[in-house]
Amino acid sequence: MKNYDLIVIGSGAGMIIASRGIRAGMKVALVDHGPMGGTCLNNGCIPSKVLIYPADAIRALEAAKAVGVEGRVEKVDFDLIMKRMHSIVDEGRRGMEKSAEGTENLDWYRGWGEFVGDLEMKVGEETITAPKIAIASGSRALVPPIPGLEEAGYLDNISVLALKRPPKSLTILGGGYIACEFGHFFSAVGTEVTILGRNHHLLKNEDTEISDIVKTRLSRHVNVKTGHEVVKVEWEDGKKVVSALDRDADEIREFAADEVMVALGRRSNSDILKPEKTGVEVDKHGWIVVDDYLETTRPGIWAIGDAIGKHMFRHTANREARLAWMNAFGDEKEKVKEKVDRHAIPHAVFTYPQVGGVGMTEAEAKAAGYKILVGRAEYGDVAKGYAMAEEESLVKVIVNKDDSRILGCAIAGSEASDLAQQVVYLMNAGDQDYGPMVRSQVIHPALSEVVVRAFSNLMPPKEDIFK
Repeated sequence: MKNYDLIVIGSGAGMIIASRGIRAGMKVALVDHGPMGGTCLNNGCIPSKVLIYPADAIRALEAAKAVGVEGRVEKVDFDLIMKRMHSIVDEGRRGMEKSAEGTENLDWYRGWGEFVGDLEMKVGEETITAPKIAIASGSRALVPPIPGLEEAGYLDNISVLALKRPPKSLTILGGGYIACEFGHFFSAVGTEVTILGRNHHLLKNEDTEISDIVKTRLSRHVNVKTGHEVVKVEWEDGKKVVSALDRDADEIREFAADEVMVALGRRSNSDILKPEKTGVEVDKHGWIVVDDYLETTRPGIWAIGDAIGKHMFRHTANREARLAWMNAFGDEKEKVKEKVDRHAIPHAVFTYPQVGGVGMTEAEAKAAGYKILVGRAEYGDVAKGYAMAEEESLVKVIVNKDDSRILGCAIAGSEASDLAQQVVYLMNAGDQDYGPMVRSQVIHPALSEVVVRAFSNLMPPKEDIFK
């Protein structure tokens, strides 16, 4: 058995912890089945956004007609799009691998690790141990046992990146962010796309008003079917035919396409890792259970990122990595630990239109018992928004009536992720109220004015006005 000061499982955000351990003079074992860099670099945030930007450019050209500029796409160079995507991924991964291979006091174990005892892990033929372990083992695509799916074959967020040409037609199973992002991309480059979502709302975790706007605008380019539950997949006349139950009509409908993509959520890797063998508890879905300090039920083991199944964003995993390091190896004299703060975790969905958000939705704030004020503004309410002619858009903000504290913000429209970030900063500053925005001069005419306009339109929820 080989002894280490620290074992880190996962080379995504886990590399933050591994790097700090090395800088602190520790002997560190990095366990990762590869490729190095985790989901974000290899088959998540980075490659998908390199693909999506050309789709944004295509839709922007089409939308320019509304402001008096007409043009057309002469050619979509799919080979170049994919080459640029693979280039940034390959370069980033090779850089990480080279660094890991040349770092003293770091042993990189390339393979799936499995716990075999208390603080003991087996990787291949080697058994390793350490007094402290960080689990950043990520997640993988959830593939339900849909009859005929395996036999017909399918794409997921990994295999889709290996395509040499876009399929002529594509059925995407799922109505979440992966489905909406790839639906946007493939429809823009010429694929006939159908999205089948089981939930009655597209992007079910978004505010319903935001969801409705996305469905309306995306449906102009994609055949979006919500409230459809997939029941089987079959080969028929050279096509992959998906049968889905229309939950409103209670009828089975069929959707034929050249390819099927599965985007039905994520599942834990704990079934491979077997953390229960070292005393780490998992919930009923296999996600690792942690306390407010990111420590598991086995003292000395921390978990972060997708492994805990809460907010599956790389920026959140990065923050959790730094917090777990501090709580695990902080000043022993002070014994000060910092709790995870989840009140202002931002997110974005890079579909058409873009979505940006932070904090609670209106429904979540009401369910939590807050007395709230709600502010809304459309892009056309400000000069820059009118200039863009983006009529179907919305900025929606939720504020606690008692102390003006910002509870949440949701945006659908161009540059939504950038606009939402303004609110993220306020929710992490001072009293977390919207006062600084009201007191600040706002560049005119800029699209950021629409966020200020939403806060200036605060009023009680509609149902409270008529009480």
